Amino acid sequence: MKDISISAVLDSMNGDTAYMTDMWEKCVDKKNKRYTRSKFSDALDILENLGYLKKYGYKTESSYTKLKFIDTADHIGFINNVIFTNESKINKSLVKLDSRKIFIVISKDLNTHKLNKHAIKDYELFLEGTTSMLGLSSSILFTIENSSDSELKKELKSCLKQIKSYLDESNETLMKYRGSNERIVLQRIINNKTPEPGFLKI
Repeated sequence: MKDISISAVLDSMNGDTAYMTDMWEKCVDKKNKRYTRSKFSDALDILENLGYLKKYGYKTESSYTKLKFIDTADHIGFINNVIFTNESKINKSLVKLDSRKIFIVISKDLNTHKLNKHAIKDYELFLEGTTSMLGLSSSILFTIENSSDSELKKELKSCLKQIKSYLDESNETLMKYRGSNERIVLQRIINNKTPEPGFLKI
């Protein structure tokens, strides 16, 4: 997975509305290279889910418009909905994963593993919810860094604490009663999905 800067994506718009193709052509990584079109599209989908953008149109003709929340309550309400949605996914997955072996094989060097076919669906749901929460945390840090609204910053910091506490608890539940090799592999996968503050994993 690669990291993509939230600000780089938003700055590629040069205004409040832009076509996806124009944004993709302007957005480059640290080595001045474009992201693959599919990866960039994934980043736009994530930003739409995080409340930054609204998509119009279809495929290559699609365009995006920047969204702005009316006030702090509106912004925090949106974030709480995202948190609740992903907590529900993680909780649902943990009910089954708690008492089920996730991997049936882990290599001696821990670099390869084979998922238990009975755990795949629930584990993917767990990763989906966890990845979304990690992306939300990164975007919250981005907003805190770039906002001058003290009330909003205070509320966002509270949201961050809530997310961290929940992820710590869910991780503890996932790791409980696991063998050491399985713990290492599980934690490595989660770490690989954790973006830098202000970035997204794509």
